[in-house]
Amino acid sequence: MNPKVSIVIPFYNCPYVPQAIQSALSQTYTDVEIIIVNDGSTQHEELLKPYLPYIYVLGKSNGGTASALNHGIRHASGDYIAWLSSDDLLYPDKIRHQVEFMQRENVLISHTNFNYINEHSAVTKLNGGAEPVPEPDWLRLFVNGNPVNGCTVMIRRDLFSAVSLFDELLPYTHDLDLWMRILLNGHRFPYLNESLTAYRRHGGMGTVRHADAIGREASMVWSRYREPLLQRIAAMGG
Repeated sequence: MNPKVSIVIPFYNCPYVPQAIQSALSQTYTDVEIIIVNDGSTQHEELLKPYLPYIYVLGKSNGGTASALNHGIRHASGDYIAWLSSDDLLYPDKIRHQVEFMQRENVLISHTNFNYINEHSAVTKLNGGAEPVPEPDWLRLFVNGNPVNGCTVMIRRDLFSAVSLFDELLPYTHDLDLWMRILLNGHRFPYLNESLTAYRRHGGMGTVRHADAIGREASMVWSRYREPLLQRIAAMGG
């Protein structure tokens, strides 16, 4: 039997959410549930209405992306969790190809390549992710960076029982913090070098509006994990 996949879409005042939902509904993989977490929106809620027969909508007070993701994960019934930002898109084969990849690799988490799109959904850059490199070199990218696009990630839900959920005290770098904890827990985090997600760059995106705060928070996360990560790399002979 095919495992069930829960696609969690955190939503806060985003005009692109219908496109995100439609991309989730258009998957070639059939055993999917779509969970929208309305993180206290004051705008664009009416855009959800046409999709209500096909999606689950969870409401909560505004608490940020990490709390919205955690709320969705706690209510998910899938064996796997995929995260989709409300301004991004999944390509039709995203879930099918990534489930097959994870089963082949026998892993609990994976990430993929992605394309960049603009506010009109036109592709501005193909294959925006990193080139595949040997594992020690890839781990070294985490010392001062984050080579993983969160909306390309798929996680087996039971992994969260081992490493816990996203840290809700980190409004911007909860993803980097989770990747670090998973890596330092000894899990493989392989890369499917296929662009299965479209990552939208636009003027209203948080990475643009909060760049300074993101930089400060990321420095704190890197300083927390850098030394154990370097020890792990050294132990691999890297």
